[in-house]
Amino acid sequence: MQIGPLIGLLVLLLLISAFFSGSETALLTLNRYRLRHRARQGHLGARLAEKLLARPDRLISLILIGSNIANTLATSLVTVAALRIGGPAGVAVASVGLAFVIMVFTDVMPKTVGALRSEQLGLPAAVVYYVLLKVTLPVVWVVTAISNGLLRVFGVRGDQISQHNLTLDELRTIVTDAGALLPRRRQRMLMSILELEDMTVDEIMIPDNELIGVDLDDDWLSIVDTITQSPHSRVPVYRGNVENLLGLLHVRSLVGAMSATLNQAVIESLMAEPFFVPEGTSVHGLLVQLHRTGQRTAFVVDEYGDIQGMLTIEDIIEEILGGFSASADTSDMDVRREGSEEAWVVNAGINVRALNRMMHWSLPTDGPTTLNGLILEKLENIPASGTLLRLNDYQVEILAIGDNAVSTVRIRPPERAASA
Repeated sequence: MQIGPLIGLLVLLLLISAFFSGSETALLTLNRYRLRHRARQGHLGARLAEKLLARPDRLISLILIGSNIANTLATSLVTVAALRIGGPAGVAVASVGLAFVIMVFTDVMPKTVGALRSEQLGLPAAVVYYVLLKVTLPVVWVVTAISNGLLRVFGVRGDQISQHNLTLDELRTIVTDAGALLPRRRQRMLMSILELEDMTVDEIMIPDNELIGVDLDDDWLSIVDTITQSPHSRVPVYRGNVENLLGLLHVRSLVGAMSATLNQAVIESLMAEPFFVPEGTSVHGLLVQLHRTGQRTAFVVDEYGDIQGMLTIEDIIEEILGGFSASADTSDMDVRREGSEEAWVVNAGINVRALNRMMHWSLPTDGPTTLNGLILEKLENIPASGTLLRLNDYQVEILAIGDNAVSTVRIRPPERAASA
């Protein structure tokens, strides 16, 4: 046989080997979620790649059979040609040269291309492999059976289909790393939705001492004033204090009634039964309960049945929307800049999550819900004015105390606190 056809055949075998090496890496490094998306769109290569990757043991057996056959034939071809041209010495030189060519041109380079261009190479290759698998299934089945049998000795199930279900932490990482693919506002919204699973009602409820409700023992003008000033469409109704809760009044139910006919008795007749949930209930769990019962407002109670606060669907939506509600949760009265310094005077009764959203800070949110609670938990006592402490590297100075609680503080973010 002439040298020209031999070289042509050798090049063909090396190209086949390179195809198997590169496409193996491409298929095994495909993004499974993008692959699933394209498969659902009807892409042929994606659908076949999904089927092949469902049994990676068979796919790898097929690829290695093809790659080894191509490399073996190439080695035999070079050996025969070298013997004819240079004898035994030629075989040694040719073997070293072929080993280098196989390593660089049919292994390293194709695998690198496969890793960098996994979709462009992997999806077309899936069509080829699907056909090859149908043709060589008996051989592949035997090789796979032997391999899986040996793997079982070591406690490995080679035929087990691997699951690719994302955990919540992995989802958070994906959203965080989305970068320019997602506007920052949408990133914050998605992160808020994911955090609902870990967030409890205690963290975002309106505490009982801040509830605006109707006290039926008040005079009628005070009741009307309370209803008109309430930020919610549903107002708690009680006698004396919120512990004597009677029901929930939907302000809209008063519309249409003549002012002259409205009184405490009418309000009692329009009240709905209150809906209670225990402390520690997850916000996600509460949403499910509200959806199932058709309620929009829940009262949070402790283990003794005492009311600790109130939470509405609107509050949960504001928590999800984040920046949209920051102006509603905080105001200039809550946070104001002190002079030209990077220091802020903050009302310690502010919700920590709302403060973080407004200022893009990262104060701890896994404890008390208010800044005052966070400070008291850290110090384990009621501090005096002028006390300094650090919360996540934020320098906090107590400015004022009132009613056994911290009322006003000065906060310096980490970069400013470090230079102060």
